Amino acid sequence: MSHAPAAIVGIGQTHHKKKRWDVSLGGLVREAARRALDDAQMDWGDIDAVVIGKAPDLFEGVMKPELYLTDALGAHGKPMFRVHTAGSVGGTTGIVASHLVETGRHRRVLAVGYQKQSEGNAQFALGSGKGASLGAGGAFAPFIRSYIQRSGAPLDVGPMVAVKDRQNALKNPYAHLRLEDISIESVKASPMMWDPLRFLESCPSSDGACAMVFTDQAGGEAAAADGRQPAWVLGSAMRSEPFGFPGRDPVLPQGARDCADDVYAQAGITRPREQIDCAELYVPFSWYEPMWLEAHHLAGPGEGWQLVESGATALDGSFPVNMSGGVLSSNPIGASGLLRFAEAALQVRGMAGEHQVDGAKVAVAQAYGASAQYFSMWVVGASLDPFG
Repeated sequence: MSHAPAAIVGIGQTHHKKKRWDVSLGGLVREAARRALDDAQMDWGDIDAVVIGKAPDLFEGVMKPELYLTDALGAHGKPMFRVHTAGSVGGTTGIVASHLVETGRHRRVLAVGYQKQSEGNAQFALGSGKGASLGAGGAFAPFIRSYIQRSGAPLDVGPMVAVKDRQNALKNPYAHLRLEDISIESVKASPMMWDPLRFLESCPSSDGACAMVFTDQAGGEAAAADGRQPAWVLGSAMRSEPFGFPGRDPVLPQGARDCADDVYAQAGITRPREQIDCAELYVPFSWYEPMWLEAHHLAGPGEGWQLVESGATALDGSFPVNMSGGVLSSNPIGASGLLRFAEAALQVRGMAGEHQVDGAKVAVAQAYGASAQYFSMWVVGASLDPFG
């Protein structure tokens, strides 16, 4: 490791719902941040800098919201950074915050991601304000069809992911969707949205926020000495690639594979499936679970769907994926990536409650954005040397 370690000692999130009209944008981010500070046993004055991430301003029609949210996040007179990398922004926000600690620029940093989809129109924004947008599902459906064709995956695999993630969400008190009676049959009977994606294979529109507190090695060790398990950032990486260029493979993007190679090398991981205990992946549409398992070297080419079909990715399987219920169950876009990163940290801290993976010591989290062209990943551990 060529930089100083960073530890996560505080995690907070809101209850994610279709409409959080009980709070303003300021109230929403403050709710998550307050919970993260309480978890870290800190107050607003203990924070040196704030990093905030959200989807494009057009999604809510509030321009430069970081200026408006300065007071709500206790950032008056402090450095405040805005991050934007489309749907991966939450993950990137966590990575930028960790870098500010790892480089020694700041000792305690608060990262916040949020979205209030009920106060905007994502479909309008995705069409650049021109209307008649095909939507994210319409953009990804051709990639999914290509994956099914090249891998020979049975069509039940997508519904299996949808059922698994919604059942995991029932164990997460913060999750938006709580579908007690979901089944493969009900998923297959739901309306077709973008062939082969059906309504119940698609993410919801959610209001919600997530926050994390980062500190340096001394801060992490002090938390551990106080009986509060930190999560250590063992590696983090970001990659991007253009939407279109000759030879681009949108099913297994080179950027996604390079991002995984980088983060595993930083963490000292040479056998991902053996050395990582669980994964929280950005899966807004069911088929992206097997696709990302392959793109991030957690399954061989054409084998991602076999892991799903075998039950290995279930909460009690050999390689649990999306223990929180994932993006399929809660999708406040600007927070969705940070929620993935937070879930991985909760797992190695042993603080995931009913969706805790027994004995989890190393976890990977991932987020992607735009037309599968922005990628953020990190690996976190319960110790700085989990493979020593």
